[in-house]
Amino acid sequence: MKNLKTTFIILGSTLLISSCVPAKKYEDLKAKQEQCQEDLKRLQAENESFKSGNTECNEVLKTKKEELENALTELSGTKRLFKEKEEQYDKLKSLHDDIMARYDRLLASSSNENKILSSQLSRTQKELQDKEDKLNVLDKSLTKLQSDLNELKIKLERKQKALELREQRVKELEELIAQKDATVNALKDKVSKALLAFENKGLTVVQKNGKVYVSLEAKLLFASGKTEVGTQGKVAVIQLAKALENEEELQILVEGHTDSDAFNTKNHPKNNWELSVLRATSVVDIMTKNSTINPKILTAAGRSQYNPLGTDKAANRRIEVILTPNLDKLFEIISN
Repeated sequence: MKNLKTTFIILGSTLLISSCVPAKKYEDLKAKQEQCQEDLKRLQAENESFKSGNTECNEVLKTKKEELENALTELSGTKRLFKEKEEQYDKLKSLHDDIMARYDRLLASSSNENKILSSQLSRTQKELQDKEDKLNVLDKSLTKLQSDLNELKIKLERKQKALELREQRVKELEELIAQKDATVNALKDKVSKALLAFENKGLTVVQKNGKVYVSLEAKLLFASGKTEVGTQGKVAVIQLAKALENEEELQILVEGHTDSDAFNTKNHPKNNWELSVLRATSVVDIMTKNSTINPKILTAAGRSQYNPLGTDKAANRRIEVILTPNLDKLFEIISN
């Protein structure tokens, strides 16, 4: 407001002067007036800025006063708390001093006891160290035993597997043996039925050692000293061959046997060896020509007089047809 009044006074003076002064002075005064108006506007703008700044300062001041009051309140509480803690500290210090005094008295009165306890502690520590050393030794022994136990366990597992495999093999072997025995029994029954007509006529069928033995006395097959099979004997051999012609899993050994009487002729057969072999081949020839039996499973052999049944010469003169089941599977299991 003061600035505004000043401005009006200057303006009035200017007008008054302008009516009394020359034109140059008037122009100067007018320029000054304009300058004064610009200054007035600037000052008014600054005044408004100062008013706005003053308002903000008042707000900040108010906020700071509130913060100061809060800080003073907090400081008062902190002083009170500090005083309480100080009182507690004094009590604790007094208690600590009392405890230390008692400790000093106790320490002074129990020096000898402390020595004893120290000695006992040393002995105990030594005993503990000894026990720890022993424990380390035992731990090493235990580790070694554990390692040995693991190795033993592995060996036992291997043996167990081997035993299980062996038991499996034994089971397979037993099954094959049982199967073989059943096959031999069935074969014996089959041959016995086929040759039933020749029972008590010099023909016997027996089972032994897992084989079937068909024994035909020479009187049923051959004339004395002859190697050709007679009519009745040929029928028996053909019936035997027919009973065996479908048996593939079989080995057939035809053995010729003689008595011990020597030959007194230079013609064939010259001796019992030749006689036994020729008789066996005669039987094999009849079997192959009168049946579909596979020749690969047939073998002809002569034993001469060297495998007698006893002292009866007639019984020793014979043809034995030995039927042996194929034991390849059985031998394979045994060899494994």
